[in-house]
Amino acid sequence: MSDPTAPTNRLAGEKSPYLLQHARNPVDWYPWGPEAFERARREDKPVFLSIGYATCHWCHVMERESFEHAGVAAVLNERFVAVKVDREERPDVDEIYMAAVQAMSGHGGWPMTLFLTAEGKPFFAGTYFPMPGKYGRASFLDLCRSIDGAWREKRGEVLASADAIAAHLGARTGGLAGDLPLAPAVLADAAAQLARRFDATHGGFGGGTQFPTPHVLGFLLRHHRRAGDAQALHMVRRTLDAIVERGLRDHLDGGFHRYCVDPAWTIPHFEKMLYDQALLVRALVEAWQVTGEPTYAAVARETCDFVLRRMTAPGGGFTSAWDADSEGVEGKCYVWTEAELRAALGADFAPFALRYGVTPEGNFEELHGANHLQEDMTLAEVARRTGLDEPALTATLARARATLLALRERRVQPLHDDKVLTDWNGLMIGALAFAGRALDEARFVAAAAAAAARVLEALWLPAGDGPPGGRRLLHRLRDGEAAIEGLLDDHAFLAWGLLELFEATGEAAWLARARALAAAMRAGFEAPEGGFFQAPAAAADGVALLHRPRPVYDGAVPAGNSVAALVLGKLALLGQDDDLRQAALGALRSAGELLTKAGGHGGTQALHAFDLLLGPSREVVVAGDPGDPRTRALLREVDGRFLPDAVVVRWPAGEGAEGLAALTAALPWVAAQGPRGGAPAAYVCQGFACRAPVTEAGELRREIGGWR
Repeated sequence: MSDPTAPTNRLAGEKSPYLLQHARNPVDWYPWGPEAFERARREDKPVFLSIGYATCHWCHVMERESFEHAGVAAVLNERFVAVKVDREERPDVDEIYMAAVQAMSGHGGWPMTLFLTAEGKPFFAGTYFPMPGKYGRASFLDLCRSIDGAWREKRGEVLASADAIAAHLGARTGGLAGDLPLAPAVLADAAAQLARRFDATHGGFGGGTQFPTPHVLGFLLRHHRRAGDAQALHMVRRTLDAIVERGLRDHLDGGFHRYCVDPAWTIPHFEKMLYDQALLVRALVEAWQVTGEPTYAAVARETCDFVLRRMTAPGGGFTSAWDADSEGVEGKCYVWTEAELRAALGADFAPFALRYGVTPEGNFEELHGANHLQEDMTLAEVARRTGLDEPALTATLARARATLLALRERRVQPLHDDKVLTDWNGLMIGALAFAGRALDEARFVAAAAAAAARVLEALWLPAGDGPPGGRRLLHRLRDGEAAIEGLLDDHAFLAWGLLELFEATGEAAWLARARALAAAMRAGFEAPEGGFFQAPAAAADGVALLHRPRPVYDGAVPAGNSVAALVLGKLALLGQDDDLRQAALGALRSAGELLTKAGGHGGTQALHAFDLLLGPSREVVVAGDPGDPRTRALLREVDGRFLPDAVVVRWPAGEGAEGLAALTAALPWVAAQGPRGGAPAAYVCQGFACRAPVTEAGELRREIGGWR
């Protein structure tokens, strides 16, 4: 990292931890904004654009090698206008220029390295460049000199290339729209695509690397439920078992790392991202609902507790990430030599080493003899080899993990990126609310509600010059400052989280806010022909984007259109609103080509919404005092089951007549669904035609059990 005594540059006034990491570089950095582009235009210089994030390992490497290098800084400062962007603060900027990197280099990743005209048009793009040259790549300094030479001597060619690339990117603005038949064959085709990519040996759908992509697992569970596809369920179980047993999971502190760099899920890229925790919790809980496998529920609880313990901001809301590096070495905080473990664990070492695959050689090549822990042997086999019975072994391993975690706490810790992002908080709020009601953990629902209240208070602000009562959503909160205009993802993901809170609590206020966010999303981002743009039409920061992307590809984070479709579909079911249903279908059609041709390769979150809208969908109302054991028995039949084709309405707890009146005012059709003969009752409705109420949990179980 930069010399803490060096003078600061313009980034010193920013809030982003990533930008602040570069505030003492000798590079004369600008944050993204009109000042940089105006200077480039005035001085007839190209813009050097570098995009990354605070917990990115190769971003740190490029900073050390290039951005702290006096010779590199001299060339950048003299020949270019250097702009640094935190991709997590500006996902709209990141999406546009990632498309450019992928189009021009054939691959993507961070750090992103681009050279632009003063109009923001890219003419060269790549990712990491070393300094000095290595890995078969030219040095970054040589690259800068080459770009400068081309700008000076081949300006016409450079500008023509920039225009052509900008035109190509603009042509992609329409996403992948196309005809989208609302038919089960779309789901079956996507499942078949995934089956062809499935790694039968290790689980997962990767090649050299293994990404968790939890929405893939959620889609396969939906397809299994609809079609009875045993292979779909097998792929989920094999992959989730690898995720919870191998190196993606932190077996001492909980939580999951970003992805694994090998097919066997052994060594991860060590950063921990909030969105991964949220999406994996959801996948684990859904898999538990389908299979009853207790390990999935236990690891979901462990992951929620990790977030509450390690990723909760002091003022509320959830923080963004933990870095991969400490002391300049990726993974150093997390790995152990055999000698360290022997010294720390004493008599507990032998069973611990068997369980977690500890060897003298280790498995982490970056540090000689270092072991990254993973469950390498079953408890039953360890018990057989050590002579311990399983309860005693379980206690021994728990004691050993606690000892090692206490020692790990004394090490130099990775950087904690403590900014609160609206979109990622929406994902985590929803995951906690969903896990809380499914696993009967009221504390998770309470934590989700507290985080939602904080995000809404700090980031869902009066619009000022808008209509009376109007509000605007902001994207980032850090160090007391709420800033950056909210994008599609912020509106869609937060609305999803609030809908999960409504289903977990029955409190009409959460539904009202989800509806308000959905309305703001449609007003600010909906395209006339259907689907949603990522950014508003007018740039709030004064820098016009090259175009307005329409995100349809479900990657590590789901696409905004995919989640918007799900939110609108659920709201349509709750409100008997065909206009919202048509808007949801429009969001799916904006990815129609992707979903019909390659849904298993980038549309699996969208297929969650497709499955819901394909139907048959149901509404389930549980009417009765939530404190009544009979009500709770009915709710367990609903909450503990995998019902992706249903929306759940429950009477709110602790609000009395006022809360119930608010619920029935928000959803008038619920007013007719009340207790029967003084007993709590459950109503199963389809198309708002409700079957006779049931008052016994067994009756509800039989009725729900026949759904497909």
